[in-house]
Amino acid sequence: MTLPLAIVFYEDLMPGSQLVNRLQDLQYRVQVVTDPTELFVCAQGAGPMLILADLVSARGDICALIKKLRNNPATGHVPVIAFADDTEEALQAAARAAGATLVVTDSAVLTHLLQFIERALQVE
Repeated sequence: MTLPLAIVFYEDLMPGSQLVNRLQDLQYRVQVVTDPTELFVCAQGAGPMLILADLVSARGDICALIKKLRNNPATGHVPVIAFADDTEEALQAAARAAGATLVVTDSAVLTHLLQFIERALQVE
C-alpha cells in the first residue's frame, strides 16, 4: 500500500525538519521542497494529499504560490496548511486571502499537527 504524500516547503530548519519527522511518524511519505519555485511544479506532478508551507521565505512569495495552486485545476483541490511565526500577522492574513486551507503558527503546527491535518482534509 502506498502511503499518502505530503509536500513540505520550508527554508528554516526549525520547525521544518521537525515537521517532516512528525509527518513520517503519521505514516506520510514526505517530499521536501526548499526552493519556492519548485513547489508548484512538484505539486502538479506528484499528486500530494496535503501541502504544508512555511510562509516566511527569503526566496519567494509563498502567498502568491498558494494562490497559483488554488487557481490550477490540477492542484486546486489539495489542502494547504500554511504556517508562520505568530508575529507575522500580515503574512498570515495574506495566506488566508490567497486560499490557504488553514493558517497556523509555526509552534502550533507541530503541537497540533494531526488535528490540523484532519481538519484540512475534511470534505465540506
